[in-house]
Amino acid sequence: MKTVNRRNVSIVTAVAAACAIGACSSNSSSSSSSASPSSPTTPPAGAVSTNTITISNNVATPQNIKVARGSQVTFINNDRVSHTMNSDPHPDHTDCPEINQVGFMNPSQTKQTGNMTTNRTVCGFHDHDLPNVAGLQGSITIQ
Repeated sequence: MKTVNRRNVSIVTAVAAACAIGACSSNSSSSSSSASPSSPTTPPAGAVSTNTITISNNVATPQNIKVARGSQVTFINNDRVSHTMNSDPHPDHTDCPEINQVGFMNPSQTKQTGNMTTNRTVCGFHDHDLPNVAGLQGSITIQ
């Protein structure tokens, strides 16, 4: 009976070691995907004047908008899945805290940013849960 217990302990130890190694390699691969969004410093060409961004099929439309300083931006989630819209950079969300007021959105939910009064001219946004999905990244240029 003791040999079976030792064998089980050996198997459990081997599995635990494999899991630990897997966790280490998984951490290093996630750090290599550091192409997280960061706010642009110049207004992107083609930004449109609107205060509404609609999300559908994992795409924010329009992705680059221009708004008056002090106004709010409305995000509409017309997607079948939830989204968590935040300011760049990921994961800190510190560039334009007004955007963080949108946060988690269920499907069919509409939320607004705070009044866009930050000192920045251009505020980037992204989906916190899908930070590297280009379709869910964009910018708000404050004029």
